Amino acid sequence: MTLPVPPLPVPTMPRPPVGVVGLGQLGGSLAAALVAAGREVSGWDVDPAARDAAAARGVHVTRELGGVVVLAVPLPATAGALDGLEVDPAATVTDLGSVKVSVLASVGAALGDRFVGGHPMAGTERSGHGATDPDLFRGARWALCLEPGTDLRRWLRAAEVALDAGAEVVPLTAAEHDDAVAAVSHVPHLLAAALAAAAGEAGPLALALAAGSFRDGTRVIGSDPALVTAMVEGNAGPTAAALARVRAQLDRPWPDLVAAGHGVRTAGTTAGRRPVRVPLDRAALLALGRAGGAVTSRLAAFVEGWVPEG
Repeated sequence: MTLPVPPLPVPTMPRPPVGVVGLGQLGGSLAAALVAAGREVSGWDVDPAARDAAAARGVHVTRELGGVVVLAVPLPATAGALDGLEVDPAATVTDLGSVKVSVLASVGAALGDRFVGGHPMAGTERSGHGATDPDLFRGARWALCLEPGTDLRRWLRAAEVALDAGAEVVPLTAAEHDDAVAAVSHVPHLLAAALAAAAGEAGPLALALAAGSFRDGTRVIGSDPALVTAMVEGNAGPTAAALARVRAQLDRPWPDLVAAGHGVRTAGTTAGRRPVRVPLDRAALLALGRAGGAVTSRLAAFVEGWVPEG
């Protein structure tokens, strides 16, 4: 009798525990998602209320962390996030910060190849542990940095955390990340602020008539101003360059501008996906990210994912 041949490559080894530092909206949501996925999750936060809320969701609250340690704290606090904690010297450390080059220069310099920079493209204008949502990352893109000195084994461990939270992983470098998010995240925060401020100058009648387009266009500036300021100032160069491109677009004839913007927006919502299998190789993974694709699952010698059709 011929036995069936198991599919190759075979599944990977069991996932290590995850420790989350900072249990606000992002960290609390990640911890809750990982608990739901069956991961062993520990966490810590300086806020006792955040610790209590996480414990009620199944997170083991402790200062002793190991496995994959995730820094889910505000950007200015990232460099000192591990102070006062007992972290396994062998642990892989990643973060959720919205700027990567500066974090790589601080945390990455201190931790060496133990550090893998990350940034989930998820979240709302709300903050704190009361905004926790275990489905926050489902279907979201999760940027994960692959620098020349990144340990690929540690990168994969960080990728597994993102995948188990329901996200899709985009391999890229820190510089590529900061250039890209300046255009699609940081400038939109500034534009939302400008739109809201200009509408305020138009007077109470204009604000009384504001409806869906104004609400959607200004939603993100409801975020904590200190967090937004830290984000855009922490990525000042790429954000200024991206803002200059927006100003140049506004100088175009309005019919041309409307048509061009409509074309980009509709193409992004109608593009299909082509499944791919990519070897565990830095160049191949970066090529996937640069093509606009993402990783959706990990196998022993490959990752599976997709790239846009066409």
